[in-house]
Amino acid sequence: MIQLDTKQLSGKTIAVGLSGGVDSSIALLALRDAGAKVVGITMKIYNAAAVQGLPEGVDACYGPNEVQDIQTCRDLCTAEGIPYHDLDLASEYESRILDYFKAEYRAGRTPNPCVRCNIDMKFGFLLERARSSGIQFDYFATGHYARIQERKGILHLRSALDTSKDQTYFLHRLPPQTLAGVIFPLGESTKQEVKAIARQYGLATIADKPESQDFIGGDYSVLFENEQEGDIVDESGRVLGRHKGIVHYTIGQRRGIGMSLGPTPMYVLGLDAAKNRVIVSANADLFSAGLLGSSTILHDASIPADGMQVLVRIRQNHKPAPALLHIQDDQTTIHFESPQRAVAPGQSAVFYDQDGFVLGGCIIDSSIRPGTGQSE
Repeated sequence: MIQLDTKQLSGKTIAVGLSGGVDSSIALLALRDAGAKVVGITMKIYNAAAVQGLPEGVDACYGPNEVQDIQTCRDLCTAEGIPYHDLDLASEYESRILDYFKAEYRAGRTPNPCVRCNIDMKFGFLLERARSSGIQFDYFATGHYARIQERKGILHLRSALDTSKDQTYFLHRLPPQTLAGVIFPLGESTKQEVKAIARQYGLATIADKPESQDFIGGDYSVLFENEQEGDIVDESGRVLGRHKGIVHYTIGQRRGIGMSLGPTPMYVLGLDAAKNRVIVSANADLFSAGLLGSSTILHDASIPADGMQVLVRIRQNHKPAPALLHIQDDQTTIHFESPQRAVAPGQSAVFYDQDGFVLGGCIIDSSIRPGTGQSE
């Protein structure tokens, strides 16, 4: 079973963010069994009118499956005698997440809705709405795979024990004052352990439920109207073909381009929103010596912001890469020890130390080409 601090939890009221999946379900029951008073809360965010033709069968964090997911949460809480509330935040989600997502893509950037959703929605509006609705709680817990540990008197996120499921990339902007009221019960567990525990609780159906697909199932075109076709070009501007709308493409992508130059397959190198062009090149050209970023945060003011050796993750499934970090005001320059593939403007770069502690992060503005020092 999941080992939790029963002295810390006994008698405390903990609101647990439920999604209908195995991770949040086991977080709820583990906290209850550790002596806490638990209440389940879920944010209702899906609005069919905000998307264009999203198929009913799509199982995603934002999609028509929300009704079934909420019912799963309600059934679990009812069976266990746990209070449950679903809170309507569809309007906030549309303005903070969907509008941001569309604006970024139209600007030729690659947005990260999960990072934005966590800081604005799950650990923001959801908790505000819960308290304003009269739900009282001491802590908020989720099923995220992450740890919270104190170091030098400051609370930090730390990578989960199960590094293959670690979700600190999505959570990296949570400040220490927010972490003080948060619990991640699964940080020391593996996904397989959590599924096994679910079966012990008699929740085999939830344990075997497939994980939700990417944001709205990965087909972002449903968020856009009147997409304009345009040219696919090489770096010199030579037209190689036509694209069906830049929202269908992201940096590093090969599928869907449908072209090569002789034996050399082509990949998306960049998106030129101003000219409505998709720029393609060979895979070797996708590697960057570093990146420039903004909206930088550091969670410890004592961290040396100039010339610090860190590990940098440039997307969720990216292995943290050794790099040299320079920060001036909120502007970041990162130089990798070895070139990294598919640095995408709009994504987050997250800084870690060798022990997996999250030091901070930034939003990627541009990459730095190997051997040039020039950004693009």
